[in-house]
Amino acid sequence: MDEEENLEPIEGQPEGSGSHFYDNQEENNPEDTITKVTGMYKDWFLDYASYVILERAVPAIEDGFKPVQRRIMHSMKELDDGRYNKVANIVGHTMQYHPHGDASIGDAMVQIGQKDLLIDMQGNWGNILTGDGAAASRYIEARISKFGHDVLYSPKITSWQASYDGRRNEPINLPVKFPLLLAQGAEGIAVGLSTKVLPHNFNELIDSSIKILKGKPFTLYPDFPTAGIADVSNYNDGMRGGRVRVRAKISQLDKQTLVITQIPFTTNTSTLIESILKANEKGKIKIKKIEDNTAAEVEIIIHLYPGVSPDKTIDALFAFTACETSVAPLGCVIQDHKPLFIGVSDMLKISTQRTVDLLKRELEIQLDELEEQWHFLSLERIFIEKRIYRLIEEEETWEGVIKAIDEGLKPYVQHLKRAVTEEDIVRLTEIRIKRISKFDIDKAQEKIEALEGDIEQVKYDLDHIIDFTIAFFTKLKEKYGKGKERQTELRIFDDIEATKVVLRNTKLYVNREEGFIGTGLKKDEYVTDCSDIDDVIVFL
Repeated sequence: MDEEENLEPIEGQPEGSGSHFYDNQEENNPEDTITKVTGMYKDWFLDYASYVILERAVPAIEDGFKPVQRRIMHSMKELDDGRYNKVANIVGHTMQYHPHGDASIGDAMVQIGQKDLLIDMQGNWGNILTGDGAAASRYIEARISKFGHDVLYSPKITSWQASYDGRRNEPINLPVKFPLLLAQGAEGIAVGLSTKVLPHNFNELIDSSIKILKGKPFTLYPDFPTAGIADVSNYNDGMRGGRVRVRAKISQLDKQTLVITQIPFTTNTSTLIESILKANEKGKIKIKKIEDNTAAEVEIIIHLYPGVSPDKTIDALFAFTACETSVAPLGCVIQDHKPLFIGVSDMLKISTQRTVDLLKRELEIQLDELEEQWHFLSLERIFIEKRIYRLIEEEETWEGVIKAIDEGLKPYVQHLKRAVTEEDIVRLTEIRIKRISKFDIDKAQEKIEALEGDIEQVKYDLDHIIDFTIAFFTKLKEKYGKGKERQTELRIFDDIEATKVVLRNTKLYVNREEGFIGTGLKKDEYVTDCSDIDDVIVFL
């Protein structure tokens, strides 16, 4: 039997078409060999794409977190005892909620830490300026920052869901009372779409949130942790099609020395120096040597040859190196289990309204708890002051005890805010004799009056929820806003023409007899100095 006879037909393909497809491709009609994808294959890619978009790469509009980040912050809360935890321990704990490897969780945690908002760090967490990585997770430690405690957690208003294996509960979204997504920024590549939300200034976000609550106009522009100078004239509210140009801050020390003290977002000192050296090798700029003195602050010293213009070199650095970069924002978030393309202004409006709603829900729960305390303290006072506890001495059954107390309370409970339940009466029976004997009516009345004052305040705050939210944001700014001033200077850039700043690093020659012109004809007639990006026009 020869090999062709031994071939099995492919499932879903006409009998006999499999062998001809390989041997007689030219003879066959291509339509005969098309196999439709059915069954599991039909759904697998869509399932994978949906998972990557919803569960991996794109942050939620509600709290600004990707799932891995939310699970890290939830795990940190569960482990929180006020002391530092090894990052390796936090990563291990997070794996109960996040069905992926420890490396991805560790990397995500370092990225959160480097934003310097939610995590209080100890040890070597890397350097965004130099591009140095963090130490291994077993060597570095972390705990939730004070700011994180204030804005991230509120278990009573958190919605929960089962973790991936059903053993534990995890938050669907954290009740974040701050525009965290815009403060930290976010970047992710999913299947068929990506997101890039640029970071914004802490204080400016709070100021803009307050303007939203007051009905005033506002504008938002990015502010980068690497500082630098940015041209945001084409920011387009952080939506698709916008572009932000960012430049390093370069100044002149003397006639032969330049110094770079701030770098563009998306670069670090290593990539920046590498781009300068490449431009030097290609002859686009001319530098003598370069020194990197970066530590806590950026300091890159560029030494020039005598006679080289510092101003022209600065322009050439912007034109030919990573001293100027272009960042394309793309606002994409998850809302109602779907990707939503949205500008930063709308993101902030949604975040601000969510903060109002969360604060309102917290106040409503607080009001219920205060009224419940007031109710029981009032009931306790009646029970002891009117000596209702004596009515149960003659009772022999539990039902009789409950009924006796209920009957004894009836003449005194008209002023209470709700009806007395059996659960209330059971709590009264649990009061100890020692507490009854030492009961002080005046102190009890003071406590009740203090609670009434608290209840009135909470009711006032609920009736003036917008003012309450403005006060909340103002307090956040007063408490945490110092040291978070704008780092990136905003300026409109002049366009630099590369042909005007490039070095004339080669010579142009002509051979008139044979009709050749170029930079390699060194034995022929010299015409002029030029660069490798100049245009040459020849008139015959």
